[in-house]
Amino acid sequence: MPNPLRAAITSVAHYVPEQRLTNEELSKMVDTTDEWIQSHVGIRERRILRDKNLATSYLCTKVAEQILEQRSISATEIDLIIVATITPDMIYPATACLVQNDIGASNAWGFDLSAACAGFVYAMTVGAQFIEAGTHTKVLVIGGDKMSAAVDYTDRNTCILFGDGAGGVLLEPTEDDHCIQDFIFHVDGSGGDNLCQPGGGSLHPATHETVDKNMHFIHQNGRAVMKFASTNMADVAGRIIERNGLTADDIKLLVPHQANRRIIAAAARRMKLPEEKILINIDRYGNTTDATIPIALWEAVETKRIERGDLIVMATAGGGYAWGSALIKWAY
Repeated sequence: MPNPLRAAITSVAHYVPEQRLTNEELSKMVDTTDEWIQSHVGIRERRILRDKNLATSYLCTKVAEQILEQRSISATEIDLIIVATITPDMIYPATACLVQNDIGASNAWGFDLSAACAGFVYAMTVGAQFIEAGTHTKVLVIGGDKMSAAVDYTDRNTCILFGDGAGGVLLEPTEDDHCIQDFIFHVDGSGGDNLCQPGGGSLHPATHETVDKNMHFIHQNGRAVMKFASTNMADVAGRIIERNGLTADDIKLLVPHQANRRIIAAAARRMKLPEEKILINIDRYGNTTDATIPIALWEAVETKRIERGDLIVMATAGGGYAWGSALIKWAY
C-alpha cells in the first residue's frame, strides 16, 4: 500500500515595503521615545506601505511571484490560493481573488481566512488538508497585512506595534515524513473585545459616528493580551512537543508570532528554550500580524537556521482570542 500523502513546504518567500517608520519618527507623532519602545516591546522600526493606491493584495502578489520563480513553475499550476489577512483590500471580493488575477493563476480557486495573528498557521494547516486529501498538488498560502491602514497614529498604545508585510509558502504532496506533522488550535471568543476593530462590520457599519469614535482602527487592551499570549503560546507549543513524544532538545527552532519581544521571552522561559532556538525579528518589522510567522520562516531559511530534516515549532496567539501551534519537519 502506498504511503499516504502529506503536505510539505517546498518554498517560502516574503515581501516588505522599502519605506521604514522608525521609533524616532513615531516620537514626533505621539508621546513616546525610542528607548521606551525598545525596552517595552523590542521594536526599532517597522515597514510601511505608504502608497495609498496599494493595499494588502499588492504585498501578497509580490510573495506569490517570488514563490513561482523559486519553484520554476507557472501560475497556471497553482490549484488553490489561501490568503490569511485582517486587512483585505475590501470586504469582498476576497484578497485571494485579487492575487489570483494578478499572477494569472487561471486554474486556481481561493478564499481569505480571518483569524488575526493566528491566521497564517490556521491557513497553512487548512491548505494541508487539500494536499492530504489528494485533490490538490500545489496550494499557495500567504499571510499579509497592511496594518498601517488600521492603525490610529494618535494612539501610542497601538501605533508603535504594527508594520506592513507579507510572507507565504507553497504546499506540495510528499510520501515521506518531511511535512506538516501536527497542529493544535483553539479559540476563546470571550476575549474578543480585548483586541478588535469594532467598526466596519455588520454590527457597526461605517457612519459618521463610527468614524468620529475611531472605531475603524485597532482597539487593544495591552495588559490582557500580553497575559493571554505569553501563557497560551508557550502552553500550546509545549503540548504539541509532548504529544509527539519529543522534548525541547529535539526542536531546532521555535518560530513564534512576533507581537512583543517580552511576550516571546515569556513564552521561551515557560518552554525552557535557549535564545539560540528562537527566531526573533520583531525589532526590524514590528507586528505584521498574519505575516510575522512566514516572514520569520523565510529568514530562518535564508540564514540557514533550519535545513532539511529539522523539526520546527510555530506558535501564535492573537485576537479572537485565537491561538495554536504547528509541528513541521523541514522538507528542503
